[in-house]
Amino acid sequence: MNDLTDYLKTDNKHSSLSRVIKSNAFKAALLSGLTILSLASVQANVQAKTLPIEQIVLPAGFSIDVYAENVENARQMALGDNGTLFVGSRRAGNLYALIDTNKDFKADKQIVLAKDLFLPSGITFHDGSLYVAEVDKIWRYRDIEKHLPNVPEPELVYDQLPDKSHHGWKFIKFGPDGNLYIPVGAPCNVCDDALPFASILKLDVDTKETTIVAKGVRNSVGFDFHPDTGELWFTDNGRDMMGDDLPDDELNHVTQVGQHFGFPYVHNANVKDPEFYDAEKAKLNTPPALNLGAHVAALGMEFYQGEQFPAEYKGRIFIAQHGSWNRSSKVGYRIMQVTLDGNKVSDYQPFATGWLQGEVSWGRPVAVLTMPDGSMLVSDDAANAVYRISYSEN
Repeated sequence: MNDLTDYLKTDNKHSSLSRVIKSNAFKAALLSGLTILSLASVQANVQAKTLPIEQIVLPAGFSIDVYAENVENARQMALGDNGTLFVGSRRAGNLYALIDTNKDFKADKQIVLAKDLFLPSGITFHDGSLYVAEVDKIWRYRDIEKHLPNVPEPELVYDQLPDKSHHGWKFIKFGPDGNLYIPVGAPCNVCDDALPFASILKLDVDTKETTIVAKGVRNSVGFDFHPDTGELWFTDNGRDMMGDDLPDDELNHVTQVGQHFGFPYVHNANVKDPEFYDAEKAKLNTPPALNLGAHVAALGMEFYQGEQFPAEYKGRIFIAQHGSWNRSSKVGYRIMQVTLDGNKVSDYQPFATGWLQGEVSWGRPVAVLTMPDGSMLVSDDAANAVYRISYSEN
């Protein structure tokens, strides 16, 4: 039953109530009440859509503004040569182009490039073309900015990826070697499935040849390449159902092709998996460069190479922590910064916090992207927004 009318149609026992409802006085009162309720609902929705960015805490000199709103389920971002910001999504199934036409650091035009895609979280821009990762396919939109606002027909680049949706959404990026790097998450909380599950591979988009770069990777949804060495660094989400504090999410560093990072046999440096621990296979484990905290859901990351932030920020790793979903008290929901001394972590501190207020979150950071002016964009798939973090000495 959808409303009072359906209720009256389905139960004759309420005939007296029916006569009352048919009276003009009752109808007027009902309409008045519904109007009040409707107005209250509208006001509540408006208030819910007001993003409380004043709650975000940043280091001195930094500020945050909304770059774009109403970007449903905003995930990985990519910047075109002409300044178009492309944004993927996960459950929304959409692909967006955001344009700041008047150069005021706020997107004022949104184009939905595609709908109903299969968790199109991962996107990257390379040689004038936009690459989009569904769970099982990679697509290319050639010379896309030359076509906008029209959308060119996408070309299928690769369709040999597994079609499992569990941890199947992607984060993709071209490496210094010209290959497209693609994580393939484990199709489970914890399991021992055959490759390419639980790995990061690279794809030659011309020959279609793939190489497994890293194994034993449960679910990486963020990585970048060291600006000096070109080596791959990536975040990895730890398994669930081992309690509030085990295992940690990880920041990992690949130093040789085919390196193993422990999953599912061992987590972090030496946390034995209660179901899959194997002493011999655990010897393959490469310990993380940094434990990031259990259940923080570390996703997108980037080495900061901009010029706007103070000089000491150059080369730091910024990591978006999406936030816990099954911990007894919530953690994450923030941007963290990692300082390296060579290849060793020397410091790990919060950079932007405030999306979590007590046990209530109003946003969930997903990815970070440095803009040409040195400011940083942050996507938020819960608040359907993209933020801009900037620095000024004044």
